[in-house]
Amino acid sequence: MLSAIDVQKFNTLIEINALISSNYTDVNSLLTEILESATRLCEGEASSLLMVNLEKQELRFEIALGTKGAEIKKFTLKLGEGIAGWVAQHNKSIIVNDVINDKRHLSSISERIGYPSTTMLAVPMRSKDACIGVIELLNKKDNKSFSQDDLEWLEIFANQAAIAIQNARNFEQARVEIESLQDQIKTDKGYHTMIAKSPIIIEKIDIIDRVAKTDSSVLILGESGVGKEIFAEQIHLRSPRAKAPFIRVNCAALPEGLLESELFGHVKGAFTGAIQTRRGRFELADGGTIFLDEIGDLPLQLQAKLLRVIQQKTFEKIGSEVSVTVNVRILAATNKDIEAQVDKGEFRSDLYYRLNVLPIYVPPLRQRPEDIPELAEFFLKKFIRETKKQFAGFSNEAIEAMLSYSWPGNIRELENCIERACVIGKNSWIRKEDLFLKLGNEADTTEGDRNLKTAINVFKTHFIQKVLEENNWNQTEAAKSLDIQRTYLSRLIKELDIMNLKEN
Repeated sequence: MLSAIDVQKFNTLIEINALISSNYTDVNSLLTEILESATRLCEGEASSLLMVNLEKQELRFEIALGTKGAEIKKFTLKLGEGIAGWVAQHNKSIIVNDVINDKRHLSSISERIGYPSTTMLAVPMRSKDACIGVIELLNKKDNKSFSQDDLEWLEIFANQAAIAIQNARNFEQARVEIESLQDQIKTDKGYHTMIAKSPIIIEKIDIIDRVAKTDSSVLILGESGVGKEIFAEQIHLRSPRAKAPFIRVNCAALPEGLLESELFGHVKGAFTGAIQTRRGRFELADGGTIFLDEIGDLPLQLQAKLLRVIQQKTFEKIGSEVSVTVNVRILAATNKDIEAQVDKGEFRSDLYYRLNVLPIYVPPLRQRPEDIPELAEFFLKKFIRETKKQFAGFSNEAIEAMLSYSWPGNIRELENCIERACVIGKNSWIRKEDLFLKLGNEADTTEGDRNLKTAINVFKTHFIQKVLEENNWNQTEAAKSLDIQRTYLSRLIKELDIMNLKEN
């Protein structure tokens, strides 16, 4: 029991409780405030908050205050190592007022940073009685010793810190589940999430916003796997037709006879097997949008019928002479050189010009390396959910490997690569070896924007963004983790156009 209630400490405790109740999102700032208060009220010169990693059986310095705070955060402790490790292993508080002669003391860290410890107070942070971390205070001011009262107050602050961490974990879990459900709703409707970080794709999205407001035909061009279907979805979703159907047809997936029936429908008895009248995709898309993928594979006979739909909005079902009128916007896509097909007579020039009213070219992934880390993180979260495995992210070597690979299969290949890595990966981080990239396929580094400066900037952007996220976008703490000045970090954030997407 505390010998007496200290009014200043009691008021600080009330303030921290109010913060815990109001601020779940910036847990790092909250923990820093708790640690600063505990250090000040117990008169410590320095302090640290360490988190337990049971998988690695170690403790990591999450927050460190004092003159050597930035330096000490570079170290980790094995469970049971040092006084903090002992506290974590035994889940017990401890006062050590003669640190130098205590056998549990790990002197190597003090020696390497040049900060001797004389007295120490260390208590566990508990969640459901399990130790999830340790708060330690070093060197009571004026050469005094830590008291039992100090220990009991620090235990109270440690409990508050544990509550803040548990709240933050609950908040993060809820956020992930909400995102998962939102993605599931989109997936159930057949829509994909669009991920874009590169200036070239952000510019395309701006074009899509303007194109979406019209009813003109759009021809989407680009290599296989670049995401042409996602662009088509976005045009529809940003258009006044967004609540109407979005119908997809892969023109290369069906033989000519079936494709005509699929597009325009048929009446009962139109051909052998037509046992009942059937509506085609154009009728199903009435009021909405139809997306004709692989339009370059549309047979010439059907090209004439499609041209009539574009010009007159009418067509006849197979076996019927009755014209059907529809109000459909047409989006088409191809990975072929359609102009060459026109020159060879394989594709009607009049249909090409009708479809090519608003052309959009989707660049390959190798020309927009800024998107690679963003897409990789997105797919990683997706496959973590599907495989029910836990990964903290990608190692720096894995990120570098992905940035230096040419991705001939574009986004589709990247998605398959991440899925494979999630299935195979055994460690906390996805490693370069888990990606199974064929390093002989690196693209010519002079192509497009894939020069060294761009690759370095992409890596710096991703790395700084990760550190900022780890520190809940607290630039002061992030700068300490990066071991750079805060003003330099602010300049990098501005130069690299790094944004906290959660705030947008």
